[in-house]
Amino acid sequence: MSSIGWCRHFSDPALEVAVRVRPTPGVVAAAVDADGCLELRADYVAGSGRFRCGPVGTAMWIVLRRHDGDAGIAADTLAKLWNTAPENARADLDIWVEEMRDAGLLCVQPAP
Repeated sequence: MSSIGWCRHFSDPALEVAVRVRPTPGVVAAAVDADGCLELRADYVAGSGRFRCGPVGTAMWIVLRRHDGDAGIAADTLAKLWNTAPENARADLDIWVEEMRDAGLLCVQPAP
């Protein structure tokens, strides 16, 4: 089970809460260049920053945004686009999301 699409509640595996992966408040997609690289802008209390994602990260960003942050549906969509197994696409997406969370660009919120 992925830590991105689900989180455990009160350390009890029987209680799971669906979550959505969303941009951290203040993070916006600024542009996509001709090479498929996405530029993100982040405005934080401590300052601002600009970040670039390669074409794979750009695809992951777009698919997550189109599917309201549902990592499971996003991974299935990417698997079809990339002609790969859904579990491989999900593993790659989970790694990318964790890196983006570590950078303060994405956050996980309870699903509506």
